[in-house]
Amino acid sequence: MSELYSASRPVSKNRPNPGALRYLWQERRTSTMAIDQSGVWRFRDLLPIVPDERIVTLREGNTPLYEMPKAAAALGLNWLLAKHQGMNPTGSFKDTGMTAALSVAVASGYEWVACASTGNTSAAMAAYAARAGLRSMVLIPEGKIAWGKLSQSMDYGSTTIQLRTDFDGCVRVLGEIVQRAPVYLLNSVNPYRLEGQKTPAFEILEQCEWQVPHHIIVPGGNLANCSALGKGFAEMLHLGFIHRVPKISVIQAEGANPLYQSLRTNGGVSLEPVTANTRASAIQIGNPASWKKAVRILASTGGWCEQVSEREIALAKAEIGAEGIGCEPASAVTLAGLKKLVASGRVGKEETAILLLTGHTLKDSEYTIKYHRGELLTEAEMMGASAEELALHASLRHEPIVLDAEADAVLRAIDAQMQSALPA
Repeated sequence: MSELYSASRPVSKNRPNPGALRYLWQERRTSTMAIDQSGVWRFRDLLPIVPDERIVTLREGNTPLYEMPKAAAALGLNWLLAKHQGMNPTGSFKDTGMTAALSVAVASGYEWVACASTGNTSAAMAAYAARAGLRSMVLIPEGKIAWGKLSQSMDYGSTTIQLRTDFDGCVRVLGEIVQRAPVYLLNSVNPYRLEGQKTPAFEILEQCEWQVPHHIIVPGGNLANCSALGKGFAEMLHLGFIHRVPKISVIQAEGANPLYQSLRTNGGVSLEPVTANTRASAIQIGNPASWKKAVRILASTGGWCEQVSEREIALAKAEIGAEGIGCEPASAVTLAGLKKLVASGRVGKEETAILLLTGHTLKDSEYTIKYHRGELLTEAEMMGASAEELALHASLRHEPIVLDAEADAVLRAIDAQMQSALPA
């Protein structure tokens, strides 16, 4: 790596020149090599050493950073952005970690890989295992599973086993399996997963022209994402690319909020598992594996943990959809939580906030369809909604209109839509 050092500027011993690395990472994007086109492996100078020929990639990463003008205006913020990790090959942020961990499995000579999953991890693992020619096994819990996600692992050829337990029970069984058989564990406790999942932090800094945003808002499930991003920003600070790190905040669903409860009751000293229950299936985890790391990241960056209701999640998801972006329900907790952070003064009007959208809107199309048909939320969940909020829900719902096959009928419907959009 001698080309990464320069005598023209003082650098600490054994530390690369940030300017040289920034140039190299951008230069690789012009290459036709798969590992250079990967938004993970083009940062391989800061990743675990894996021989190039062992790297398994689907050209993941390099995901878009979208402006969200409607949501920003509604919150009174000058600048609100969304880093859409749902634009990865299998439709979720899991791909960035999976390419790293599965490449290590290949380099280590494993034939079988496995994970316990509520959906996104299984899709990513199955795809990368298929790409590498490995066999894969997925353990999924009984109950609330987004079948759109599960269909992916089936399509990619994974052995899928549904256990009569919750996610945490699947993790327990898998832990026993990997102790008794030569199976490589690919859940988020795998440290190489975090190495890949830290790279969106590098991308965000690139896309912001190396100006550090004030806030990063992430969904809170197993909490590895928070830990990985914190690691990524900390490495950039250590290597001299930036002079401060953003505040990283975690948002959980009220029905799956063990970290929120832990911080409220004992400051994050201990965590009591909960029985998770939320329609945001990607974060329906009651005993998160990476909670201790998440507590450290929140403390070191000055971020917060909030919880949001099912009604707040549904509304935020529809608002993100209205931006022309869309996301799965778990991603929408970020906007719902940001509203609370703004209302409490923890995010200032002049500050830049970035929402991390972790999954594509097609991951759980049934949720979206039920929302627009008015079938998603129960009467009990809608109780307490203000008239303003009810009106906002009504304006965001777009149920299909059934008409006779006549042009006049369609034109009348268009006219009615135009009239309803006019100010009172």
